[in-house]
Amino acid sequence: MQIVNVIAQLRTTDLAASIRFYTALPGFTLAFQYEDFYAGIRAGTQLFHLKLVDVKDPSIDVVAREEHLHLYFETSDVNAVADACRRAGVPLAKDVHGTPWGTRELVVHDDQGHTLYFGEIHASAPGNHD
Repeated sequence: MQIVNVIAQLRTTDLAASIRFYTALPGFTLAFQYEDFYAGIRAGTQLFHLKLVDVKDPSIDVVAREEHLHLYFETSDVNAVADACRRAGVPLAKDVHGTPWGTRELVVHDDQGHTLYFGEIHASAPGNHD
């Protein structure tokens, strides 16, 4: 047996609005939608799911308060992502910044409040063996 992929699921109280948010981001497309309560979003070669729920995801407040994240998207050009987010009207919760572990990252919140990180890994970053 071999695991070939891991797919995260985010909960949303407005599936249509969440689909609009994600498909406005650069490189994100609607992979599928099942009826009015479930969808898949493709981010590059990766996929994550959206599920319609009646109540706001309780993890949103915890993640924001504790400075955690819901999803981390690795990119080759974080500045281009920041520019594309601005053009799409997506406010940056934290603009592009360097980290002590050698990445350059930015933070946005989706239409529901989920915390999304976009990060660019530098060749000199600790643990990078490329």
